[in-house]
Order: sequence, then structure tokens, then C-alpha cells
Amino acid sequence: MEKQIKIQPLDRTKKSDVLRFLKFAYKIYKDNLNWVAPLLVDAAKVFSDANPLFQHAKMQIWLATIDGKEVGRIAGIIDHTHQSIHQDGAAFFGYYECIDDYDVTQKLFETVQQWAKENGAKRLLGPMNPTTNDECGLLVEGFDSPPIIMMTYNPQYYIDLIEKAGFTKAKDLLAFFVDVPKCPLDKLGMLAERVCKRNPELVFRPVKRATLNEDLDRIKKVYNSAWQKNWGFVPMTDAEMDFMASRLKPLFCEGLVWLTEANKEPVGFLLAIPDYNQAFIKLKGRLFTPKILGFIPYLLKWKIPDGCRVITLGVMEKYRNRGLEAAMLWEGFKVGIGMGINKAEASWILEGNVQMCRVMEYFGGVVYKRYRIYEKAL
Repeated sequence: MEKQIKIQPLDRTKKSDVLRFLKFAYKIYKDNLNWVAPLLVDAAKVFSDANPLFQHAKMQIWLATIDGKEVGRIAGIIDHTHQSIHQDGAAFFGYYECIDDYDVTQKLFETVQQWAKENGAKRLLGPMNPTTNDECGLLVEGFDSPPIIMMTYNPQYYIDLIEKAGFTKAKDLLAFFVDVPKCPLDKLGMLAERVCKRNPELVFRPVKRATLNEDLDRIKKVYNSAWQKNWGFVPMTDAEMDFMASRLKPLFCEGLVWLTEANKEPVGFLLAIPDYNQAFIKLKGRLFTPKILGFIPYLLKWKIPDGCRVITLGVMEKYRNRGLEAAMLWEGFKVGIGMGINKAEASWILEGNVQMCRVMEYFGGVVYKRYRIYEKAL
């Protein structure tokens, strides 16, 4: 008897639907020791109208079932700002999870493709969860270790399912691993010193918790300028940046966030955060569990993970090729080593971003995980 795959649309503004959508992932990863469940209370915020993304975007979510049992999920996203900037007619797919069954995958993608075409899209890109300013990319290399904070993870068989559905590579995103004690710190210190001597107008200063709110406008200015020519980049509105900052603030660690200023104007920005996934992996996505007791020392900053993620490192175009990126990393690493951080991931970096790849290689970084954005013409 042929299996009956049903695709059920859910309401992203309805909390019970969103939780059902998110919790499906537990069925996929119940025996996977490397998966880090997202904190459900935080993940659900992304789907709510409190997320300013939905001032210029729309999203539809679906669950697939067979005989009443959930077997897959997917989301479709239309970001009008992305379409306006890139003029590529793209819609996104995201939050894809599926049992190892091509028929289910095919049904999920047929559904999201039809929805995208009905909304005028000519191309499908993904996975985006839900945009390039959030978590994105399918893990295609590096399955032997857990993801670092705010990076994705998935079963290896997803590659075959997605490619069999007609998707091909659009871009690869790289994650560099840095063994901090093995970094050429003496050389980096000398490089940072030369940068300061050659550019006496530059001031490198840490963003502190007490100054975070007033520094946010300066951070926004650098972020939306430094990355504006990157593939797939969409500038964040003030409201989106505030929303992201509110989600990251509990993870904020003084000494790992830096601003570079020239004549009191912001020109560079470094954001790194400790890898709290080391603690989150034990919570299984739930705060209300006895295991929260093990997370409290991290929450109160009594304990710091021994790893961190460099999330953003950017310099305005006028100040590139002067070594500012390396100087900011030097400042951050000095503080991180004092905290007991001995390993770092720089992610994600576009495979074609030769300059940034060279900076990471100079720091002794090696590519140890690779994520892929797929595309398909509609």
C-alpha cells in the first residue's frame, strides 16, 4: 500500500503550532550526541510578530505526516528587502528536517516551491533559518563534533535528499578552527603594534555591558557598511539589530566585543561570544529542567566555556588592507586567553572571501566545518 504523505500548514503566529514545529527536531536527533537543541523559549521568538523581520518578510511553515506521525518539516520565507536589493527573485527555504525518506523530502519541497511561485519567486535558496543574518547553511563537512553557538547541525543524509530534489550548490560557508595556544601570538602582537603606529587616529576599545546600548548605533553603522557587498547580505534595520542584541545580551562577555574608531567614527567591529553550546547541549532545549543547575554558573559568569565563536569581524571599505582585522582579533584573543579560552571558531566566512580566509590562516586557523547554501530555479 502506497504511503499517504500529508503536508499540514501551521500558523507561525500561534505558539502551539510553533512549538510543535520546533519539537519535531527531537525525533530526528534523539540518538545524536552532537546535536544541540535550541532553547525553545528563544527559538520561538524568531517566529513571532515581535521579530521585526516580519515588517518586510513573510513566512509559512509546514509539517509532513504519515498515518498521523510527523516525519518532516520545512518553512518558506519571502524577504522583500532581499529581493529589492539583489533583484534575484529568490525565496528561501529553511528549518528543514526530515526522516531518511526521499518521498517525504520531495513532498516538502514541492509544497514550498509551489508557495514560492505563488508569491512571485523564480528561485529557491536555502537553508535559511530564516535569513543570512541568522543561522543558515546545511552542514556538509564536519559531522564529528557538536556545532558551536548559533551554528547549524544536521544528519549527513540530508545532503543526498536535498541534491536528489534538484538543488545544487550556490555558495559554501566556512568555519575555521583556531587552536588558541598555538597561535603565533608574538607575531600578532607585533602586527597590532605596527597597525597602531601606522594609523595613529585609530582607537581600539572594548564594548562593555554598561555602554552596550549607546554603542549599538555605532555597531549598526559598521555592520551595515562593512558587509554590504557580500553575497546574499541584507542590511539589518534598527529594530532588527535591537531584536538581535536583546537575544544575544545574556551571552555577552566583556572583552570579546570590540569597536575600532577613527577620529571618533566607528570603522571596525568584532563580535565574539563564548561557546555556551557546551552547556546548552545538556539542557535539551529546556530551561525548566534540573540540569539548569549546571548552567547557572555560566549564566552568572562564574564559569566561562573554554571555546568561543568569532561571529562578526568587519572593517569599513576605506580602512581595509591595513591590518585592522588582525589587530582586533589580537585584542580579543588576549582577553580570551586570560579567561581560559583555548579554542575558537571563526564562522561563517564565505569561501570566496580570500582576504578574511588569509587572516584566519595567519592565525593558524584551519577549515574544519563546511556549510552549503543550495539553490534551485523554479
